[in-house]
Amino acid sequence: MKKSFALRVDAEIFEALERWAADEFRSVNGQIEWILATSLKKVGRMPKKAKEKPSEEESARA
Repeated sequence: MKKSFALRVDAEIFEALERWAADEFRSVNGQIEWILATSLKKVGRMPKKAKEKPSEEESARA
């Protein structure tokens, strides 16, 4: 589920995001989402997904 909210950023920051997103074939929204998710994972703050599928290796051990 995705939530919407207003985000105000400096025009120069937005233009830099637009260029970066275009370079990676993403929308600005998608680029911001990717930046946030990457940063959250890096610092260990990304919530764990409920009931993740076990890897093939874990399934083979069972």
